[in-house]
Amino acid sequence: MPMFGYAARRSATALALLLASTGLGTLPAAAMQPRESSPLSEYEPAESLEGNFLSAYIAGASKDTAAAASFYREAVKGDPRNAELLERAFVSLLADGAMTDAFRAAERLATRESSNGLAQLALGVRQLKAGQYGPARQSFGRSGRGAAADLTGTLLTAWAYAGAGDGKRAYETLNRLRGERYFNVFRDYHAGLIASVIGDRAEAERKLKAAYDADHNTLRIVDGYARFEAGIGRTDLAIDAYSEFEKVMPRHPLVVDALDKLKAGKPLTPLISSAQEGAAEVLYGLGSAGSTQGDELPAVVYLRLALYLAPEHAVARLTLADTLDRMKQAERSNEAYAQIPASSPLKLNADIQIGLNLEQMGRGDEALQHLDTVLKAHPDNIDVISALGNVQRSRKKFTEATETYTRAINLIQPGREANNWTLFYFRGTAYERAGEWQKAEADLKKALALVPPTQPNAKAQVLNYLAYSWVDRNMNIDESFTMLKQAVDLSPRDGMIIDSLGWAYFRLGRWDDAVRELEKAVELKPGDPTINDHLGDAYWRTGRRLEGKFQWQHAKDLNPEPDDLVKINAKLKDGLPEPDKPTATAENPPTQDPAQAAPAPVAAPHNPENPELPKGAPAPSEPPGAADKKPGK
Repeated sequence: MPMFGYAARRSATALALLLASTGLGTLPAAAMQPRESSPLSEYEPAESLEGNFLSAYIAGASKDTAAAASFYREAVKGDPRNAELLERAFVSLLADGAMTDAFRAAERLATRESSNGLAQLALGVRQLKAGQYGPARQSFGRSGRGAAADLTGTLLTAWAYAGAGDGKRAYETLNRLRGERYFNVFRDYHAGLIASVIGDRAEAERKLKAAYDADHNTLRIVDGYARFEAGIGRTDLAIDAYSEFEKVMPRHPLVVDALDKLKAGKPLTPLISSAQEGAAEVLYGLGSAGSTQGDELPAVVYLRLALYLAPEHAVARLTLADTLDRMKQAERSNEAYAQIPASSPLKLNADIQIGLNLEQMGRGDEALQHLDTVLKAHPDNIDVISALGNVQRSRKKFTEATETYTRAINLIQPGREANNWTLFYFRGTAYERAGEWQKAEADLKKALALVPPTQPNAKAQVLNYLAYSWVDRNMNIDESFTMLKQAVDLSPRDGMIIDSLGWAYFRLGRWDDAVRELEKAVELKPGDPTINDHLGDAYWRTGRRLEGKFQWQHAKDLNPEPDDLVKINAKLKDGLPEPDKPTATAENPPTQDPAQAAPAPVAAPHNPENPELPKGAPAPSEPPGAADKKPGK
């Protein structure tokens, strides 16, 4: 669940309007690997304007904002009057976190075109941080038009009034927000925070309670409300709010930390204590919503602006790192994780993610060493142990992984198994790959029984793995097909799961059905070598041998695993051998007792290492979002 989950669920249209009004929605897909302190000299500029532009364009397509920003900077020097070059450079600099240069570019853009919404937004943020609240309000007023732009400009303008000590004008500004429900929630939430900052206790309580009553499943709202109640001595209400959220998302580190402090009689600091932090909260909310909807460039831009205003905003930092992680920018993600303050309850999450990212970067030994170090400091932390098991599993240390998962499972408190169902799933996959099928089957069945109905995509992955494994062993044929079809119904756009259904049809000799499903899978995941290889096999069996060889060649060109490449080359040379005997179908299951049959070598269900799950411990609803993700994968 995202920190501002209601925005992610309800405001896709308005957010798109906001992006268009600020100019972000129409800009090229420029680089997005923000690096706040990267030395620009590491990129050797080209000798010509054309060379720098081409290098910047390629860097942008590769999502390397550091390189894009550097080369666009050089390109602008070669053609300083080119407005398009300047705008591209501005966005790249802003996304890369090079704020000084980004603001300088914003000044030039605003001078040339005062209606440039993103430039005005950036300038307003800089002015607000400097305490120049009047100029900031003017800039925010020019930062775009449209419903969502009005939301952003209105909230930021209200915080500028609050910074100037004018609570009346701040309230009047916020009261202009009317309409859709999420507008009202944003309005009440920020009105309560503003009232708290300017010392209006009655209004703060009224507005924060209204926001909480409207949405008590969003962490930022719960946290803001609970901290206010604790601050005025109503510790019982604060504990109740956090405890209710615990039922929705167990073990969130911010909630655990807050509850521990409250039960120990320790005070909680307010969520927001200045206009700068309040404006950062606005921008964080936009960035968090955008990151959950796949709008990575505007999400990174908003998060950079939020962190410029409030560098200690750990949740924004974690959301930025998580966004980069999901963009497969592991090195840049780790840079952001490393900047989360050591005092933050989220620091452990960040340390775990650094280890997981090291594994993604092909630095597995470093990942294991890093997680071992973290584990020594937190020897009984289930998330750390689970993350270590995931790295071991990724590195094909399956026996070691099962032992590590068992260590984590033994730490589960009575009655909390459902909150840790992923451990049984992960251990089951590790047992299966280690050749211990009976143990694997037991764990996979348990995971399937425990996975909550609020996570349909996760349930689809468990169904996929268990059913495919049965099919590959000629076991429970009819039940397996029912489960695979259910998995497809739960996750109809998952090409990997559809591939599993198609490959199951293939293994059972139902060639035409296999072709039908595998063609769907290839359409959804055209760049996957395994799916293309499977489709080639299905074509061959149906007599479409030329098409089969074309798919095998395509699979070969997509950089398959070394073992698969050997098999593909053999098929390109000799085709598929004829089946030794008729293959069982769901309508004609094998007559031999499956328990007595010698199973063929088992192929792991496609994509077992990347289930659509939270990163470790489960979240209560999908899609898992930004900083609310738990560690582990």
